[in-house]
Amino acid sequence: MNAPDQTPKTLLITLTGKDRPGVTSGMLETLARAGVEVLDLEQIVLRRRLILGLLVTAPRDWRKLRDQVEARAEELGMSVEVDRGTGDNKRRRDGRSHVTVLGAPLKAGALGAITGRIADSGGNIDRIERMARYPVTALELHVSGVETDVLRSRLAREAARQGIDVAVQPESLLRRGMRLIVMDVDSTLVQGEVIEMLASHAGCEAEVARITEEAMRGELDFEASLRQRVALLEGIDADAFDSVYESILLAPGARTMVRTLKRLGYRFAMVSGGFTQITDRLAADLGFDFARANELEVVDGRLTGRIVGPVIDRAGKAEALRDFAAQVGISEASVIAIGDGANDLDMLNAAGLGIAYNAKPVVQEAADTAVNVPYLDTIMYLLGISREEVEAADEAAGIITPAPPV
Repeated sequence: MNAPDQTPKTLLITLTGKDRPGVTSGMLETLARAGVEVLDLEQIVLRRRLILGLLVTAPRDWRKLRDQVEARAEELGMSVEVDRGTGDNKRRRDGRSHVTVLGAPLKAGALGAITGRIADSGGNIDRIERMARYPVTALELHVSGVETDVLRSRLAREAARQGIDVAVQPESLLRRGMRLIVMDVDSTLVQGEVIEMLASHAGCEAEVARITEEAMRGELDFEASLRQRVALLEGIDADAFDSVYESILLAPGARTMVRTLKRLGYRFAMVSGGFTQITDRLAADLGFDFARANELEVVDGRLTGRIVGPVIDRAGKAEALRDFAAQVGISEASVIAIGDGANDLDMLNAAGLGIAYNAKPVVQEAADTAVNVPYLDTIMYLLGISREEVEAADEAAGIITPAPPV
């Protein structure tokens, strides 16, 4: 603390009031005349209310500057506080993470519980930014002072209790540099399971759905279960592929995510336990760079109930991820993998960031993070991309996004 007659080393100036043009520049003009150095500056606008914080070096006659700042704030119609400090901001503590909180809705009690667990873990929230307000509320918290793995474990439990999603990632350059996204297809990129759609043409959809569910929960060996299900498709006319493809529904936000991230240079790959007769067409439609899946055998225009070549199973998905990364020329740490079933686990673990998307419990527990809202484009918020940035880019490209409810 400074003695009353001692010149402080810094002044912290906090300005609040109704936002309008010229406030920041007006305050900086006043500071410029005093010849002070700006050490730090942060500004946010919340519902047209401005909060501007400036940390500046203190001149010898700091009281005169304080009076000038207060007079300028009055001219601008703002409230101001000037606090004396003793130095520059200290370097933030080690253990820095990005914590993304998703809720639809995001209630104060849930957010309070998350911030409480951060504090209990010894973490400090350095900054909070809103990434989206519709159709989900997404906030990004910059946290320091606690190791990422510890924070992830504690917040995952609290998020489950609160019924919201929380993703915890270490602060690193890799977050900005990831350039390959490898995705599962069924119940991830598209809604539902393609094999069940095909099974409807053979009248065995219920049985195939039962086996699929057990396999996705990890209760059955994937390859054995796939061959068992495919055998039930014997005799289906190959024209069924066209019918199934036309009925496929993408996950909400899928096209938005792909076109936005491709603008930023991301590459996309799909790797599926499904079938090339569908995935190859889907990859071409969405502009994916790579695709790998199983191939159903067709003889004389009908499915034989067999698979051509080796099965793309749990290990095969991870192998595909490594192959795609090598072709792009990046490390596995620079890959994001997204999936929902037990056969995605090796792929999620091989990636730098593994995301369980509306996944089975066994997958959510093993993945780096889980997203349980039904919008695939929310994954962009985990990468530090806000909805406002997405909509601005779309608007510039002539794509109009419906206005959210007021």
